[in-house]
Amino acid sequence: MNVQQLSDLYEIQLLKARYFRYMDLRMWDEWRNLFTDDLELYIEDSNTPESATPTIKGADALVAYLAASDPGKITVHQGHMPEIEFLDEDTAIGIWAMFDWVDDPGRGLASQGYGHYHEQYVRGPDGNWRISWVRLTRLRTNDVPHQPPDHQPTLDPTTLSAVAHLQRQ
Repeated sequence: MNVQQLSDLYEIQLLKARYFRYMDLRMWDEWRNLFTDDLELYIEDSNTPESATPTIKGADALVAYLAASDPGKITVHQGHMPEIEFLDEDTAIGIWAMFDWVDDPGRGLASQGYGHYHEQYVRGPDGNWRISWVRLTRLRTNDVPHQPPDHQPTLDPTTLSAVAHLQRQ
């Protein structure tokens, strides 16, 4: 791997970190800028990419779809262990292990999921990397109880005692 590819690898990792953060914070204008105009999104009901037909075509269509979802919806996405391969100086592909939490009170459901993002990245004329296609595959999805928005996690007395002990040291 040469110095340029190391720099590009870092930029692609930042791109994906922003993808997750902007989506979870519902920063739709910023999120839109992470994609090529002709983005293709495939949401697969399998553990490997198989579909020949995109679920959504076009970055604007994807953003419009998600922006219209319930404003009370809470998502938490995490990506791990990136495997990035450069196809040429302006194209790369990657696979990210993922975890997501989706709490959708409007539909009365919540779930946590595990799977992979299979993606292609393209360097645009402006020099910025963007996502040109995404294939989201799932290994497992668990339904979990919906948590009201004001739910605050509480620590049991043993944990509180241990935390207080650590703070004194």
